[in-house]
Amino acid sequence: MPTPERTTLDEIVHTASALLETEGVQGVTMQAVAERVGVRAPSLYKRVHSRDRLIQLVAEGSLSELARRLEGVDDPRLLADTLRAFGHERPAAFQLVMSPGAEAQTASAQFGEAASASILRVASALAGPDDALEAARTLTAWAVGFIGMELNGTFKLGGDVQAAWEFGVARIVAAITLD
Repeated sequence: MPTPERTTLDEIVHTASALLETEGVQGVTMQAVAERVGVRAPSLYKRVHSRDRLIQLVAEGSLSELARRLEGVDDPRLLADTLRAFGHERPAAFQLVMSPGAEAQTASAQFGEAASASILRVASALAGPDDALEAARTLTAWAVGFIGMELNGTFKLGGDVQAAWEFGVARIVAAITLD
C-alpha cells in the first residue's frame, strides 16, 4: 500500500513564500519549509529536487501573482501603483523577482514575460509600438528603483515620499508619451 501524501507542491511553495517574507531568502531552507508543512526534510525532495528549484518556484509564483494583479490595467498611473502595492505587500518577493542578485535562482522566462505583458501593453499605448520595449523598461526601471529604495528605507532627506512617487510617475509617463 502506497504511503499517503502529507503535503502538496502548492503547499510547499506557499509555505516557502510565507517564509521568504518573514525570514528572507536565506531563511528559505528545505528544513524550515519541512517543519512548517509537517514533514521531514527528505520528504520535500520528492516534490522539489533542490532548494534552488524551490526558490525558483517561489519566484515564478510571485511573478504569476504580479501578472494577475496587472492584467487588464490600462492606466499607467494605476499600473505603477499596482506594482508599488505588490512591493509593499510582498517586499521580499518583490526584491526576489525585480532585483534577485547573482546568487538567487531566477524564474523561467515565460513568467517574466507574463508579468511584463501589461507593462508592455501600457507602454505601447503611451509611446507607440516601435518604442514600447524602451518605454516599458524606462517605467519599470524607475518604479523598481523607487520601490526598492522605499523598501530599504533609503529615503532619508525627509519630505513626502508619496508626493515624490506621484511626481515621478507623472514625469515618467509624460517622458515616454508620444507628442
